[in-house]
Amino acid sequence: MTQSSDSTAINELRAAGLRATSQRSTVLEWLHEHPHATADDVFRGVKARLGGVSVQAVYDVLAACVSAGLIRRIELAGHPARFERRAGDNHHHVTCRGCGRIEDVDCAVDARPCLTPSQSHGFELDEAEVVFWGLCPDCQTAGERPAAHHGHD
Repeated sequence: MTQSSDSTAINELRAAGLRATSQRSTVLEWLHEHPHATADDVFRGVKARLGGVSVQAVYDVLAACVSAGLIRRIELAGHPARFERRAGDNHHHVTCRGCGRIEDVDCAVDARPCLTPSQSHGFELDEAEVVFWGLCPDCQTAGERPAAHHGHD
C-alpha cells in the first residue's frame, strides 16, 4: 500500500469517526483495488498484506465501514454479499449470469432515488437499487446461455 493511499484511508476513517487501525485502512485500500469483492475475498487479500488477521476481524471492519458509509454492501439474489468502496451515490450494477462478473452502471437520471415507484406507501424514498442481469462479453463469446432464473423464484 502506498503512503498516499494509506493516508487517504486513514483520513476517511477518522472523518467517519472510526479509529484508523491498520486492519481498517488495509480493508479500505484493498476494496478500492478490488471492487465487488466478497468478505472471503477481502479476508484473503488483507491477510496477504497484513499476515495475522482473523476472519472475524475482517467481518467486523466491513460491518463498521458499511455503518459509517465508507463501504457499500451489495446483496444480489443467489450470490454472497459483495462489498465496494463506491458508496453514497446512486449507481446500479450489471451482473453476468454466466460467470458472476459485476460492473457498476451509473444512474441515467443522476438524481436520487433515480426511479419513481408507482406507489411509495408513505415512505420518504432516498435510494433505488437496480440490478441488471445478462451475459458479459466473455460469456457471450464462449457461447454461454443465460439461466432461466438468477437464484430465486
